[in-house]
Amino acid sequence: MTGRVIKSTGSWYRVQLHDGPSVDARLRGSMRLQGSRATNPVAVGDFVELEPESEGRYAISNVLERKNHLIRRSVNLSKKTQVIAANIDQAILICTIAEPKTLLGFMDRFLASAEAYGIPALLVFNKMDVYGPSEMEELSYREAAYQRAGYPCMRISAVSGEGLDALRAVLKDKVTLFSGHSGVGKSTLANALQSGLDLRTGEISSAHGQGQHTTTFAEMHPLDFGGYLIDTPGIRGFGLVNMEKDQVSHYFPEIFALSEGCKYHNCTHVDEPQCAVIHAYEQHQIAPSRYENYVHMLNGDEGDDPYRHSESKGE
Repeated sequence: MTGRVIKSTGSWYRVQLHDGPSVDARLRGSMRLQGSRATNPVAVGDFVELEPESEGRYAISNVLERKNHLIRRSVNLSKKTQVIAANIDQAILICTIAEPKTLLGFMDRFLASAEAYGIPALLVFNKMDVYGPSEMEELSYREAAYQRAGYPCMRISAVSGEGLDALRAVLKDKVTLFSGHSGVGKSTLANALQSGLDLRTGEISSAHGQGQHTTTFAEMHPLDFGGYLIDTPGIRGFGLVNMEKDQVSHYFPEIFALSEGCKYHNCTHVDEPQCAVIHAYEQHQIAPSRYENYVHMLNGDEGDDPYRHSESKGE
């Protein structure tokens, strides 16, 4: 029998059977030994084959081919990777300008990874109800930078309800991943979008200004108006996986589009003569933060992410 994984705790899974109920399942031991570098060979959104065991429990014996997945490398210098979700129609990065502030480097690494795995992405700026003039100025910069790159941006407040109807229209009849730093309001927003979820929410740490983990595992929730929402634990950093240096520019749409005008076909857009990308950067046609984070990624560093060596567990 087959079904779709709708919840993962790391040790067991909840699987929604096709035309049937949801059941608990575990991984077959052989699946843990297949040599994958991923910490989770099975992810929320996966379609799997099951075999019955005793007492109404099942074992996952096979993962069916994925149409896509989003993967990241843990940023604690581990060689392990984590599959965030599989078989998704779109990825939404929940961002905040304050309480806490979403890092630009984090945003660009997330978006580049979505590009690499062929997943449409958009940005939702939450907590519009708490922003003053300086935050609104920063928000306007970010919207201009990412809209120029081709990413839709939405302004949302889970508290006041601003933008919720427009977001529901975007989510309708799609499987959507919610991701972002801890504390940006993913669970609060999910609760506002879908009555009855009652996902646990938390406060921002007064000591560090960072969110504290409330969602501890990934879970897929059906939406009354059509579609599914995958709520994931907050993440502090987004390490890139399997991204070759000569491919990095392909995952920045505005840079890739300009690269056709470069003199050299293998231009890195760093110091080559007659580079269309450098020219556009100097003429302020590319957001400085986007170009600078591109260079950071090209050099293999994490840019503005102060958490890159501190992340360990509890995401």
